[in-house]
Amino acid sequence: MFKEKFAGIIEETGSGYRFTYDLAYLSQAEAIGVAFPPREQPYDSKSLFPFFKGLLPEGWFRDIVCRTLKIDPQDDFGLLVKACGDCIGAVWIKE
Repeated sequence: MFKEKFAGIIEETGSGYRFTYDLAYLSQAEAIGVAFPPREQPYDSKSLFPFFKGLLPEGWFRDIVCRTLKIDPQDDFGLLVKACGDCIGAVWIKE
């Protein structure tokens, strides 16, 4: 979600990660971040995009969140999906 609107889908694939803008959202042509200019083609990466990784808790807080949610501390995508549903800022992840 971006500014209360469904912007696209972030997913874990067999070869890494993919972010795809929602076609209806593209008509607004507002990027969720500078690394993701609006386009129909998906963005692919072998590692979690730094933009999304930046939403994750860090340090001692990450340890507490992982323990509380029973998530492997190495599972960035699992943590993104479970812990970033109410992030500070314009972007948040909805499961």
